[in-house]
Amino acid sequence: SASEDKTLKVWDLATGHEVATLHGHAGGVLACAVTPDGRQVVSASEDKTLKIWDLVTAQEIITLQGHTGTVYACVVTRDGRQMVSASEDKTLKVWDLATGHEVATLHGHAGGVLACAVTPDGRRMVSGANDGTLKVWDLAARQEVATLKTGGPWVNPSVA
Repeated sequence: SASEDKTLKVWDLATGHEVATLHGHAGGVLACAVTPDGRQVVSASEDKTLKIWDLVTAQEIITLQGHTGTVYACVVTRDGRQMVSASEDKTLKVWDLATGHEVATLHGHAGGVLACAVTPDGRRMVSGANDGTLKVWDLAARQEVATLKTGGPWVNPSVA
């Protein structure tokens, strides 16, 4: 679980007991996403970074830097090879999880990007921003496919 107290907590789902507390972010942790193999977790923070953690050792593996604003959301692709982050800086970034390298930066929102979700087949991604739009992206081509105007101030694609 992610927390405004700058930590993540690892829980045993069978017992409900806390297994570990992960320290390392300089700002509140707003989101986290576990890799499909359950061995790592990615965290997104107000400190403008993402961190990849080893869940077996409860240690930080790497810090990902590149956003210039709060990182509100992150999602790992079903194959566990890539991760997408959404930021206040109006961008989404695609990351290679094995290397920690930024693969692409997606521009197009006029406001901070607050949420993102990847389709089960890993081919498309949807982002929601405080500009009142949802954008659909082709992850392989790294380009926008469609823009949907919501009529509201922002929308979360994970619940839309």
